[in-house]
Amino acid sequence: MEEVGLVSFIRAAWIFATFPVAVACFPLPGLGWFRTALLGIAKRGKIVQSKSKLTVPQRFFFHFYVVGVLWTTILLVSVWSYAMREHVYNVWLSVFLLLLMEVQVLRRFYESIYVFNYSPSARMHIFGYLVGIFFYALAPLSLCCNFAPQVFDFVSGRVHMSRPGFDNIWMFVTPFLMLPWYAWIGGAIFLWGWVHQLRCHQILGSLRDKTEKLEEYVIPYGDWFEYVSSPHYTAEIVIYGGLVVASGGADLSLWLLLAFVVANLVFAAIETQIWYRHKFDNYPRNRCIIFPFVY
Repeated sequence: MEEVGLVSFIRAAWIFATFPVAVACFPLPGLGWFRTALLGIAKRGKIVQSKSKLTVPQRFFFHFYVVGVLWTTILLVSVWSYAMREHVYNVWLSVFLLLLMEVQVLRRFYESIYVFNYSPSARMHIFGYLVGIFFYALAPLSLCCNFAPQVFDFVSGRVHMSRPGFDNIWMFVTPFLMLPWYAWIGGAIFLWGWVHQLRCHQILGSLRDKTEKLEEYVIPYGDWFEYVSSPHYTAEIVIYGGLVVASGGADLSLWLLLAFVVANLVFAAIETQIWYRHKFDNYPRNRCIIFPFVY
């Protein structure tokens, strides 16, 4: 019963968070005011003026990844321990998904310190900041929500904890060799997006070296920037799409997580491209918004 309640809560949270952004992505008549209001909240970075009220520095992105790393690590260790000690083999797919998520948040944590050099004028709305915290708290939990109540009981000592026999390192490897084929396909898709997002973030981070002032901006080139305006957003969608494929695509919670990611990043990418085209007269007109052939 606890499992059903948690899963229902997570799904309702993703629907509630996704619906207004999805609506704002379309120029529906009579809802211009709503889109303008949501845009004021969703703006961040170079398209937000430092004098805006209710904003925080964009460097606070660092907080998202602190939450993501700590929470994902706690879940990963707990679920992995539960699977090993209780010999629950159908939980290993969740362990695999959490491992992928750990790789993602650790890289983003590293980038927030060593790759990005945010302009002092770069800001984000306080509500957008809270949404980021919400995302990195709920996304890892969505990857293991079907087993979370049992894992919580296990960790809190409500169930008997059998002693694992740590015979050799293969006991850590063998369960992953039994994963279904779609887990590895999804993992490959995840890695594809992960590598390209790393490259695109390195390109964005290197732009600061090409300007004399931190407040100046230049047009990024290279990797997926040759095709779309916000390839780091495109790569993020590929990453979470990979998680859905790796799960087998049967969990509605992960589809709703992906829907939230797509809606938010498409909305942000539209505004980013508008900003670039207004800022630079020589901005490449052949670049799509976020997906090929979507202008």
